[in-house]
Amino acid sequence: MMRGPLANPTFRAQFSGHETFPLRHLWLKKAYDQVAAAENGAAPKALFTDADAIVTFGVGKNMVGSIRHWALTCGILEEDGEVFRTTPLGNFLFSDESGVDPFLEAPATLWLLHWMMAGTPERSTTWFYVFNHLTIQTFDHEAIAAPLRDYREQQNAVLKNKIRASDATIKRDVECFLRSYVPTRHGKFSDDLFEPALVPLGLIRSVSSKSYQFRRGAKPTLPDGIFLYALHEFWSRHSPDQKTLSVEALTFEPGSPGRVFKLDEDALVERLARIEESSDRAYLWSDTAGVRNVARRRENTDPMSFLAFAYETALQRSAA
Repeated sequence: MMRGPLANPTFRAQFSGHETFPLRHLWLKKAYDQVAAAENGAAPKALFTDADAIVTFGVGKNMVGSIRHWALTCGILEEDGEVFRTTPLGNFLFSDESGVDPFLEAPATLWLLHWMMAGTPERSTTWFYVFNHLTIQTFDHEAIAAPLRDYREQQNAVLKNKIRASDATIKRDVECFLRSYVPTRHGKFSDDLFEPALVPLGLIRSVSSKSYQFRRGAKPTLPDGIFLYALHEFWSRHSPDQKTLSVEALTFEPGSPGRVFKLDEDALVERLARIEESSDRAYLWSDTAGVRNVARRRENTDPMSFLAFAYETALQRSAA
């Protein structure tokens, strides 16, 4: 039985927008720069649809639409009436003056963008479904597409504004999802700028020409700061009024860090055991009489501080 955001009878899934193109390394920076350079930081929505958009962005028409989609999905841009504006997250990553990783060179950024895609279902329903609801370890294309088709039918039975996604649309969405994470050229040289951005995370591997497998367990390249940011966002969405969350909720609930990052329970507990230090006591870990949970000590913590910590730590390690 479906739990979490997808169980909401009013939720309207989205299976398109990317024009079948996975996110590429330079696309978010292109989108950010064009909007940041607009007068008063407000770019008309026609920026992505005008005839000269292909010249502005240096890609084909469909790719322009994909750039817009991923910039919105990843929280780099936001819609404000008839204009686009940059977001605090976009400024943090891509600002010419202070952007921490404009060219997606740090593993922290890739983990963060993965969280933005798979942590919420609004613009990337397939991404959210696969990481949060697909419980089998090994799967193929149809193992994803079939339940998504069923979900579309279930939602359309109750929605007034129907989900207009054909079987072919869902098929293409699943194909785009798989290409986002699975290397396309095994054992061959590939240009990092043209390889889909999230492939280096290694979250999904190919086990045959049509079969895939999750890589669950510890994620050494996932910084504690990105994990803390995800924890904060999940807590705010899942249980905003609760003072504590259990290990089980953080491991298994849809939208949880455990699900989205494919952390098993041991890997999650290892991070939680040091959370008092890594979060500067914003969160406290408790393991008493078999009851393991995390307590939220401060409710007004700015999640951007966790992102700053992630990149400060990465810089310290690279300098060591």
